[in-house]
Amino acid sequence: MKANWIAAMACLLMFGTAIADNQGVSWESLSEGQREVLGQFADTWSRLPEERQALLARGAERWADMTNDQRQQAQGRFRAWRELDDSRREAIRERAEAFRNLSPDEQERIRSNYHRYRQMNQDRRQKLRDRYRRMTPEQRQRLRDRVHQRPPPRPRDGR
Repeated sequence: MKANWIAAMACLLMFGTAIADNQGVSWESLSEGQREVLGQFADTWSRLPEERQALLARGAERWADMTNDQRQQAQGRFRAWRELDDSRREAIRERAEAFRNLSPDEQERIRSNYHRYRQMNQDRRQKLRDRYRRMTPEQRQRLRDRVHQRPPPRPRDGR
């Protein structure tokens, strides 16, 4: 039962950013897999707010579709989240909200930059981090402004 609780909470946190439908979800309408994951809520399901029901149902559905490996990764992320202090969690929530408020083009630009950064070798990433840390706040802002104005990078094959 504890594993189901952890699973339900992991799903809620991982997928809690989804937009709820504002329609309640009846317990009977849940699939067998969803009811298994959300079993601890069986007695109180009808008293949960509609938005929470929708989020939990969606999270449980996604959980049921995950492989064991994906579930272990999700549980690891949930453990890491629980270990963060409240101020760090709040900062992460605020950044996530700011990201969701960006235009789709801006979100894609950020994702693209992140993927390019992750593909760099460790030495190059460390040099970039060190250079950024040495910058003054004004230099950092000028860099952000310059990057924001730059057109998206073209693929290296020239297309």
